[in-house]
Amino acid sequence: MEYKLKIDEELCTACKLCMQVCIRDNIIVEDFAVETGSNCFECGHCMAICKEGAITLKSYEGLEDRIVDYNPRDIPVEYDDLLQFLKQRRSIRWFRNKKIDKETFDKIFEGAYYSPSAQNEQDVEFVVLDEKLDEFMSLVYDIIKVKEDEFFRIKEFGDYLKDKTTKKFHPLLWEGKQLILTFSTDKTSAVIANTRMELLAYSLSLGGFYSLFILKADELNHEKLMEFFPEINHDKHMYSAFIIGYPKRRFRRTIPHKDIKVKYL
Repeated sequence: MEYKLKIDEELCTACKLCMQVCIRDNIIVEDFAVETGSNCFECGHCMAICKEGAITLKSYEGLEDRIVDYNPRDIPVEYDDLLQFLKQRRSIRWFRNKKIDKETFDKIFEGAYYSPSAQNEQDVEFVVLDEKLDEFMSLVYDIIKVKEDEFFRIKEFGDYLKDKTTKKFHPLLWEGKQLILTFSTDKTSAVIANTRMELLAYSLSLGGFYSLFILKADELNHEKLMEFFPEINHDKHMYSAFIIGYPKRRFRRTIPHKDIKVKYL
């Protein structure tokens, strides 16, 4: 039987908090906490709730610098501040002629690092396209051009690739010069991770927009698309394409949205 926890019996006070939050019944507590080995999926709830720091996950040894204590009653962002932050987020298509450096990308990917994932798989991967962006976009067109008759934007994209004077802006990227792609075996995990990353990017004065047309390349021919990414498991799909950069224009006010329908059953 494989045990995944390290439990310090001397530190453990048998408070049973770890047992109460374990959704897999992997911990029992008598004189001290004991792991039963019943299908732990390393969610870390036991480690996060222990008041004495008596439990650690073996798989995270060497990552002690990632462990941060905090006051669970001290929420670092007030509701009104966070809501205002969400209100001010807008899709950005006009960018300054300045690329994002690796240090800044590392900062925004911290938002994805702490993102939840289905069954705690943590299998979300990102690709930042910069120097190979044009090459990738040519592949995207080769795949999605079968939909030219259905979507005029794809037709514009093809015309632009043949002659860039046909459009003032790139039909899919606009003024964007960098693109973040998100891959995962689970769509929800990918979307949540990318959304967190995007909001953290906004806090650093960055902006961008999502492209559904780029995602069509995965929908139409996943295998051909993944040939561009040989190091990524082909069981993973591209579930988000986010063009990102430094905004050239700043918006000044919110606009109304259609009412959200909510049903309480």
